[in-house]
Parts: sequence; structure tokens; C-alpha cells
Amino acid sequence: MAERLIGKAAPKFTMEAVMANGEFGKVSLDELKGKWVVLFFYPLDFTFVCPTEIRGFNDYYEKFQELNCEVIGASTDSKFSHKAWIENGLGALKFPLAQDLTHAVSSDYGVLIEEEGITLRGLFIIDPDGVLKYGVVQDNNVGRSVDETIRVLEAFQSGGLCPINWKPGQATL
Repeated sequence: MAERLIGKAAPKFTMEAVMANGEFGKVSLDELKGKWVVLFFYPLDFTFVCPTEIRGFNDYYEKFQELNCEVIGASTDSKFSHKAWIENGLGALKFPLAQDLTHAVSSDYGVLIEEEGITLRGLFIIDPDGVLKYGVVQDNNVGRSVDETIRVLEAFQSGGLCPINWKPGQATL
């Protein structure tokens, strides 16, 4: 049985990444204290569903910023592969794409497919205190919903009990 992560301190990470400016740098959970974080894992660079998700998060990046939230994409591909993909097809991004070459971070978050060396589509919301508030992991054939990610983030930030299909502006319980 898998260990429960939700409600506990999020597994810490420091990963090398291609930053929003196109340069290499590092992303670290410790450096993001005081901000909400959306950390999403995708299987591979240069694939079919992944760019639709990454571009979707990129399109909504300003909304995440309004919500005091940083977005980080990660896969087991190298930062060099990320950079080549950004420059040859994906296009400029407003958030970092991180590498998890050692598979340590994807393993800590429970999304590593060990026999393939890639990850499932995992998405995690971490609060400003570093507590893991939300996680969804799914098969690689279906992309995620950025709208749903934002809805859940706003629900957590509301501070109330949010019923099914709650949206900002609606009453909490």
C-alpha cells in the first residue's frame, strides 16, 4: 500500500531546470516557502499529449501568479532535452521545466514508472507552508485540466469547506 502524502510535508526537492528565461538554473521547494506551488510531472519531452498540457499551464501562468502560485513542470528527461524541445517546437515558457535524472523526486512523489524510467501524469498542490494539499496521478494517455487545477487551488485558498463543483464567488459551507 502506498504511503499517504496529502496533509504531510511535501517531499523536498532541488532540481536543475530550464528557467523561464531559457537559461539553466535550479528550482527548490525551500526557496518557494510562502508561495503556493503546482508541481506537475509529465512522461517525456517530444511527445504528443505533454505539449498540450505544458502550453496550457503556460497560457494560464498569469492566473497562477495572481494566486501567489509558482508552476513547475518536471520529467525524467535532461535539462538539455527540455531546452531542445523548448527551442524546437514547444516554444518559450513562463515557468521552469525541471529534470529528475536520478528519479528521486518522481519516486518521492509516487509517480515513477520504474521499469520505463518515466513518470505518470502527477500533479501536486503545495501550500505556502510546504504542506501537500492535493495530488492527482493518472495514466499517461489523458491530459489534465488546467481549469480544474485553478479551481482546486482557489478552493484551498478560500479557507472554507467547498462543496462539489464549487467555484470562486460561490458560498462555502
